[in-house]
Amino acid sequence: MRKSLQVLCIATLTASALSAHAQSTRPGLWEINSKMGGNPEMDAAMAQMQKQMASMPPEQRKMMEDMMAKQGVNISAGAGGGMSMKVCITPEMAARQEMPTQTEGDCTTTITSRSASAMKMNFVCKNPPSTGEGTYTFSGDTAYTMKMVMKSVQDGKPQNVTIDGQGKWLSKDCGSIKPMPMPTK
Repeated sequence: MRKSLQVLCIATLTASALSAHAQSTRPGLWEINSKMGGNPEMDAAMAQMQKQMASMPPEQRKMMEDMMAKQGVNISAGAGGGMSMKVCITPEMAARQEMPTQTEGDCTTTITSRSASAMKMNFVCKNPPSTGEGTYTFSGDTAYTMKMVMKSVQDGKPQNVTIDGQGKWLSKDCGSIKPMPMPTK
């Protein structure tokens, strides 16, 4: 179950980190919503994680939120059993088209095609081992939709997870949300 949650978190953060890789991205505060499916164990792990978060004592929940905030992510339960996160994209990130990347899991991402309105990519993560591919469709520099398929092995059994998501620009001011770390070269 713990490994399933690791895969879930890595997939979600990888998806969100890559979400704004459009030809031009508006800097500021972004909201990213994603819903995972295609795997009963992952669905159960997600439901359990959301239940645990909802029942946490306020001080423990604050500690967890603070830990995530240090990584540049504000995460909460989304509609319909999904996840919602807020991410800050700085003007420098937007200008370089180098979006924040997932620092957990030792992941490598390759953009396989890119146009003004779409991007296709694939990724490989070493810890836990997983691979995936995704397609992002952009609506200008303030919104996108995303579909991703991730493959991994859990307890010797192949696991497939689908992720459907969307991102939208909320404001030029990130407020208390700190930018995620930039990729190291």
